[in-house]
Amino acid sequence: MKVLFIGGTGIISSACAPLAVERGMELYLLNRGQSARPSPPGAMVLHGDIRDRASALQALGDHQFDAVVEWIAFTPEHIETDLSLFHGRARQYIFISSASAYQTPPVNLPVTESTPLHNPYWAYSRNKIACEERLLRAYREDGFPMTVVRPSHTYDQTLLPMHGGYTNVHRMRQGKKVIVHGDGTSLWTMTHHRDFAKGFVGLLGNNHAIGETFHITSDELLTWNQIVELVAQAAGVEAQLVHIPSDYIARFNSNWGDSLLGDKTHSMIFDNSKIKRLVPDFAAAIPFAQGVREIMAWYDADPSRQVVNTELDHLMDRLITAYESALPASRWFAE
Repeated sequence: MKVLFIGGTGIISSACAPLAVERGMELYLLNRGQSARPSPPGAMVLHGDIRDRASALQALGDHQFDAVVEWIAFTPEHIETDLSLFHGRARQYIFISSASAYQTPPVNLPVTESTPLHNPYWAYSRNKIACEERLLRAYREDGFPMTVVRPSHTYDQTLLPMHGGYTNVHRMRQGKKVIVHGDGTSLWTMTHHRDFAKGFVGLLGNNHAIGETFHITSDELLTWNQIVELVAQAAGVEAQLVHIPSDYIARFNSNWGDSLLGDKTHSMIFDNSKIKRLVPDFAAAIPFAQGVREIMAWYDADPSRQVVNTELDHLMDRLITAYESALPASRWFAE
């Protein structure tokens, strides 16, 4: 099977690419060769810029593919370029969308692939929805062989789950408080990229996936309190948590707040029955307690990776001070 990854060296795709090669696929990567992550041995790199149609056409030459995976499209304009490039060139086109496109907050749990798509809080998610809608129209009107995959919170050894990444670990190790949105009890799903890859690679070239949508996640459920505490344990410290509402955080930093209100604030529980029916050997086997130890080992192996965002660190201090200095609820009753 001949497969093209557009990108192919990102957090999620960096696990899917070597597994595809391991399973005997002839894998090509179309990218600019600027990623810090290396291409997997056995993959062939086509140097080109997917955002420059002429560059992409030159890199693609006369190649035809059994499957093309678009890892780095975020707007309908990106999809239009792909439709012009790959119509008649690919027997399957897989668009990597996002589980944040699902109805937010969800009316029903668990979330299935038929859950409505609606996110009024986050432009990133609305753009992904628009991409899906354009592809669905291309499938219905022109027979374009699309498949949609919606990852949820998928991580590798480089990705800490909290906003600000290593800055939070730095705060923990300094004995400072770290912020957890809400009361920390909303449920979340953390999926290791190697687990995701097992489900994803089973979709490549699978004719039963044409015209279909799938999410691929772990079945492990954790509260945000548990997630942050597991990070602290892996970092060898005890976390001092301070709980602050997401809308309060949004007043201080809209980017952070929008990503919370549009995604992490609400419990998200996924029904993975559909991917398991089509890819029977898919099973998520890596718990976050193991995955976070890999993360901390990666950061601790090289001090240059321990980047602290001082501006965000100071913002967190100001946010905590402002929130904790607000009038305590108990005083309303005392007065």
